[in-house]
Amino acid sequence: MKYAIIAAGEGSRLAQEGVCSPKPLVEVGGEKLIDRLFRVFTMNGATEIVVICNEQMTAVGEHLAARQMSMDIPLRYLVKSTPSSMHSMWELSRWLHDSPFVLTTVDTIFREAEFTAYVDSFRKLTDSGEADGVMGVTDFIDDEKPLYVETDERSHITAFLDKSEHPHYISGGIYGLTPRSLHTLEECIKRGESRMRNFQRALVADGLRLQAWPFSKVLDIDHADDIAKAEAFLKR
Repeated sequence: MKYAIIAAGEGSRLAQEGVCSPKPLVEVGGEKLIDRLFRVFTMNGATEIVVICNEQMTAVGEHLAARQMSMDIPLRYLVKSTPSSMHSMWELSRWLHDSPFVLTTVDTIFREAEFTAYVDSFRKLTDSGEADGVMGVTDFIDDEKPLYVETDERSHITAFLDKSEHPHYISGGIYGLTPRSLHTLEECIKRGESRMRNFQRALVADGLRLQAWPFSKVLDIDHADDIAKAEAFLKR
C-alpha cells in the first residue's frame, strides 16, 4: 500500500517562536517528524512513500535525497511550492492512481498502535468494497480552526463542518482513500478551490462512502510548545 506525506508548509509560526529547523526536520522524542512517518509507514506495509516539500526548505530536499538512497522501499519526492495542502495533494496524485493510499501532513502525531489498527481497518473496508475512504477522526479538540465531522449511527461520514452545535468528532488529518477520490480532487482544482476541508466536503457531495475511524488523540505541531505536548503524549 502507498503512503503520501504533505511536507510543503513553511512552518512560519514555529520559526517566529524560535524553532530553527524546518517543520519536517523538527524532532519529537529525538526523531525527526518526517523520519517518524517513514518508520511508522514502513512498519505498516508501505510498498512506496511519496512526499512533497516546498522549494524554500532546501534542507528538507537534501534530507529526502539522502533518505531515498538509504530506504528499503521506494521513496519518491517532489520539491515544489504550492498555494495549499489540497494543491500539494494534487501534485502527489500523479503517483496515487493505481492503489489505495494513506495520506497525512508531516506534523501529524498519533499513537502508533492506533495507527496500525486504523490501517488494518482501512485495508479491510477498501478490499471488501465497503468504503471508498476511511478518515481518521478524534474527539480531542485542540485545534485553532477544527473541521467537525458528522456521522450516522454506523460511523459513515455525512458532513464536514466549520461549526457544530454538538461536536463529537473533528478531522484528524489522516486520510485513507481509494483512487476514486482523485476524480473529485481534480474537479476541485478545476473549480479553483483550495484547502483540504473543501476537498473532503466535495468527497461527500460526490457520494463517496467515507467511514470515520476514531483515534483517541491526534496532535499537530503548529507552535513551539506543541513539541513538548507531543513528546508527553507519546510517552503515555
